[in-house]
Amino acid sequence: MTKDLYGTHLQGEKQAKWIQVSATAGFASSYCKTTPSISSIMGVHSQSDSLQLPLEWSLMLTSFKHRTHQASVLAICLIVGLATPSLAENWPQWRGPTGLSLSSETNLPIEWSESNHITAKIPLPISGSSTPAVWNDSIFVTVEDEGILQLIKIDRATNDIAWSLKVGEGTANRKQEGGSSRSPKYHNLHNMASPSPITDGEIVVVHFGNGDLAAYDFEGEQLWKLNLPEDYGNYSIWWGHANSPILYEDLVISVCIQDSLADIQDEPVESYIVAHDRLTGKEVWYTPRMTEANAEECDAYTTPIIRSTPSGDQLVVMGGNQLDAYDPHTGEQKWKLPGLVGGRTITGPTLADGLVYATVGMRGEIKAVRPEKLDEGIDAAVVWSYRNNTPDTCCPVVIDKLLFMVSDNGIASCLNSQTGELHWRERLGGDFKASPVYADGHIYFLNKAGECTVVDAAAEFRKISVNQLDDEFIASPAISDGQILVRGKQALYVIESKP
Repeated sequence: MTKDLYGTHLQGEKQAKWIQVSATAGFASSYCKTTPSISSIMGVHSQSDSLQLPLEWSLMLTSFKHRTHQASVLAICLIVGLATPSLAENWPQWRGPTGLSLSSETNLPIEWSESNHITAKIPLPISGSSTPAVWNDSIFVTVEDEGILQLIKIDRATNDIAWSLKVGEGTANRKQEGGSSRSPKYHNLHNMASPSPITDGEIVVVHFGNGDLAAYDFEGEQLWKLNLPEDYGNYSIWWGHANSPILYEDLVISVCIQDSLADIQDEPVESYIVAHDRLTGKEVWYTPRMTEANAEECDAYTTPIIRSTPSGDQLVVMGGNQLDAYDPHTGEQKWKLPGLVGGRTITGPTLADGLVYATVGMRGEIKAVRPEKLDEGIDAAVVWSYRNNTPDTCCPVVIDKLLFMVSDNGIASCLNSQTGELHWRERLGGDFKASPVYADGHIYFLNKAGECTVVDAAAEFRKISVNQLDDEFIASPAISDGQILVRGKQALYVIESKP
């Protein structure tokens, strides 16, 4: 089996028709005629509909385009791999390669049960809501086990735990336990292992609710470790810190969007965005992020995403009644949309076709925003708003100008992502915390009780299957190399089309 520079398997025959690769000083560009298009993935309009990029390559080019020697070798490896152009995709972070819950994988299972298409059921020490990070034969999960915060590596070839190491210590205080009003009270649905690990194939970065941020190689050797509250002040967020970090080029970027844990009249605690060097942990930049929100409205449990524009990449952040973007290289704010009042924010932003989609607070409106119009006023920038059955927790997914979302009480909707027009609304039932994912023409909706409803990714509702697993699921699914990986309270399930 052929592998590229980063060890990613090149196999099979998918939709790829042609690849054009060029390498210049510090940059490699690759275009592949496949679906979904680069404009759908990265939220910008391409100059030609024929210039399209697989999700996995989009991630790698974003991560490595400023590393000259790696980018050049990547281009060579892609050219060599023309005979086998399809790429077995990794799932390296929360919501996948681009942070948008989109997968380019095909031939995935659409039906399964506890006795059918489960190729592995790997017991985990304790529950957690972080999504697994997957890179080739390695799966990384984080756990909080009796106050010990752990990173676990699973060998995908054997489905055995390769190693488990202690990153730090911490216990999630619960609401019913009382105590100071100025102490975070973790919601019963998550713990200190809620932030998802992230990897680029060379290192894996973890962040826990106690503020420990650390990087390891694939052998479990620690590269660096720091604690954000020790460096920047104690976390001050009602339901426990849960934001996942992201890797961008040579940076680990973390967000902390918080309040005073007290009354409206109290001075809020400073929220911030901070970037550290991925190999050393040294701070590269720090940007305060203060908004006009009050009290719990300040709190956000969202993960930022990268938006590519003709003028450069942007780090898009949602929370504290505000949607905004920053230069990921420097932390400089590029634009902001304030006044999105709706309470604390769990649902993160998403991107497609030049628009940014943001859900306002607790089950508030979902808005489609064209940031380039902000200089003409908010009304010009907000393309549409929609308020019915919006999610409180689950992030929407957008594909082929269709936006799919599910409310926490199980009402799924499909909107025209350009106009906000409702195509369909159906009750799936159950309690939803995991974000839906797209793959191979389908949307996968996984509820807390282990019931996954698979529907066509289409403007007309068509239910394909309803599949039941006997576990509790908070974490969003991961998709990689023909497998769907779902992390339950008791075990990690590996689902694939093999009998």
